[in-house]
Amino acid sequence: MTFLWAFVIGGLICVIGQLLMDLTTLTPAHVMVILVCAGAVLDGLGLYEPLIKFAGAGASVPITSFGNALVHGAMQEAEMHGIIGIITGIFEVTSAGISAAIIFGFLASLVFRPKG
Repeated sequence: MTFLWAFVIGGLICVIGQLLMDLTTLTPAHVMVILVCAGAVLDGLGLYEPLIKFAGAGASVPITSFGNALVHGAMQEAEMHGIIGIITGIFEVTSAGISAAIIFGFLASLVFRPKG
């Protein structure tokens, strides 16, 4: 049942993004920002963690989870270190994913040649 809910919730998040691109004049970049901000707002309201517990990877893999991670890390560090924790918490929680994206992007650029 866990896999079914992950599929449904993850699919709904993707459907929302696709509908925003198909039915409006928003670019993919605009839709991505909207989804990241939605994840951040939902985490700020305390609604995203229960969604992750319910849907698992269906809620933790889509781009909305990045907004969740930013706010969650900032709030967690702010409790321990005050105002400076807001800034350090954002980088601490998301640094592994961002670093991996940069490293794998660089490695791909060494293997593949761009055309143009």
